Amino acid sequence: MADSDPLATLRRQGLLLGLIGAGIQASRSPMIHMAEAAAQGVPCVYRLIDIDRLGVAPDALEPLLQAAERMGFAGLNITYPCKQTILPLLHDLSDEARALGAVNTVVLRDGRRIGHNTDCSGFGESFRRGLAGVLMDRVVQIGTGGAGSAVAHAIVAAGAGCLTLFDLDQARAEHLAADLCARFGPGRAVAGVDLAASMAATDGLVNATPMGMAKHPGLPLPAELLRPALWVAEVVYVPLDTELVRTARARGARVLDGGGMAVFQAAHAFALFSGLTPDAERMLAGFRAALAAG
Repeated sequence: MADSDPLATLRRQGLLLGLIGAGIQASRSPMIHMAEAAAQGVPCVYRLIDIDRLGVAPDALEPLLQAAERMGFAGLNITYPCKQTILPLLHDLSDEARALGAVNTVVLRDGRRIGHNTDCSGFGESFRRGLAGVLMDRVVQIGTGGAGSAVAHAIVAAGAGCLTLFDLDQARAEHLAADLCARFGPGRAVAGVDLAASMAATDGLVNATPMGMAKHPGLPLPAELLRPALWVAEVVYVPLDTELVRTARARGARVLDGGGMAVFQAAHAFALFSGLTPDAERMLAGFRAALAAG
C-alpha cells in the first residue's frame, strides 16, 4: 500500500537538492536547507554545482539538469549568472517566475522541470521586517539581472512611488522599467541616466548586483553618494557585511543586509521542494547563529 503520509515518505526517501551558480563555494544554502530538513526529521543532501569549477558556461546548463534528473534530485536552486539563461530549459514556469523573467528555484518532478521565483517573496519579507516605515517616494536600484528583476518587483509592490533603475546594460534597465509600469502603473519605474542626481533625490538604495561578493569585491557606486538620511538594502549575503553595508552604516544610513532575503527565499523554496511547511523563524535563527560561529 502506498504511504499516504508525505512526511513519512520524505523521512524514508530523503531529499537530494542542489544549487547551480558561479563562484558559490561560500554559499550558505546547503546549511540552511539541510538544517531545516533535519529539524523536520528528513534526511537531506544539498550539493553545490559550481559552473566555474566545472568549466561550464551559463548558457550550457542542459547537461547539468539532465544529470540532476537522472540522479533523483527533488529540486535545484539557481543563482548568478543562470537565473535567466535557464528559462528555455524548463517545461513550465510559475506565474511569478513568468512575470519576472527569472528563476531561482526549479522543482524536478514526474519528468518535468518547473521554474519558480522565491527571490521576490523572500526579499519582500525581509524588507517588511527590516525596513518597516521607511520613506519610499523615490528609490534607486542598481542591477536589473535575475535577482534585480525580482527585487524590483518586490520594491514597487511594497509601495515605492518611483523606482529608478541603473544597470551597465541600459537596454535591460529600460526593459525592466517598462515591465514594472505595465504591471503596476505608469511612472512607477524608470531607467536612470544620472546616478549622482538620482541618489541626491532618493529615499533609499537597493543593491541587486554581485558587487560585494568575495568574487566581486567593492562598492556598486561611489561612497560619497551615500548619506545619513538614506536607507540601504543589500542583496548579497556572503559576506553579510559587504563593503556597501559597512560604508552605509558608517555614514549613518539605515541598513538591511542580505541575510533575511537569503533565508526567506530559501524557506519558500524548501516548501516547494518538500511539500512541507518550513519554520522560517527557526531557519533565520540558525542562519544567524551559524554566521556568528564563523
